[in-house]
Amino acid sequence: MNQETKHGVSSNQTTIHSDLRRVVTKHRQSKWQEPITPYAREASRQILSLIDTQGGPIILDSFCGTGMSTAKIAAENPRALVIGIDKSVNRLSKHVPSEAANYRLIRGSCEQIWAGLVAAGVRCSQHYMLYPNPWPKKSHLKRRIHGHPSFPLLCELSEVMEVRSNWKIYVDEFAAASEILGLNVNVQPLSVNDPLTLFERKYSANSEQLWICRTRLSTSN
Repeated sequence: MNQETKHGVSSNQTTIHSDLRRVVTKHRQSKWQEPITPYAREASRQILSLIDTQGGPIILDSFCGTGMSTAKIAAENPRALVIGIDKSVNRLSKHVPSEAANYRLIRGSCEQIWAGLVAAGVRCSQHYMLYPNPWPKKSHLKRRIHGHPSFPLLCELSEVMEVRSNWKIYVDEFAAASEILGLNVNVQPLSVNDPLTLFERKYSANSEQLWICRTRLSTSN
């Protein structure tokens, strides 16, 4: 669970982690070797089957929780196939279906599914990672998306990514890590009119400042 105060995330880290560049550079220079589990392989197979059937642009919504964001993104992008991924069957079981017919929810490890999709040559038009667990302790850097060995895979999976959080340090770290990989980044405060997730709804109701990082693959890469 996120470690929070009434307003924001409680952490013993007050700025971008001093080890960020070393960790990201190490992962960039090596290939993630974690074996793909049969469960993740099957989840990837399901997604590849959907892609073959649906056609059109592909949008990923990783760490989708209840899939509220997946359904909303699908409604906003009717020509795309939107895939929501989360490892929690409990969260996914709370999904409230929408009228949109162009999305699917898949249970599995996001990192391992990313690896499976990259291996299959899949390219997504956009990749959302909304309010991932910030792992707020300073010692937890390698558990964050940008500190994980799978992080360099994201450049191969999609040219455009979007991360949102109520912890500015997390967003700044993601942006800095993305720049190390050669991505163009843009970090801005986020004003919410129509919340994409339950977290976003909760944080907005608490009058917390939210942040968004958008990244795009540089044309020079």
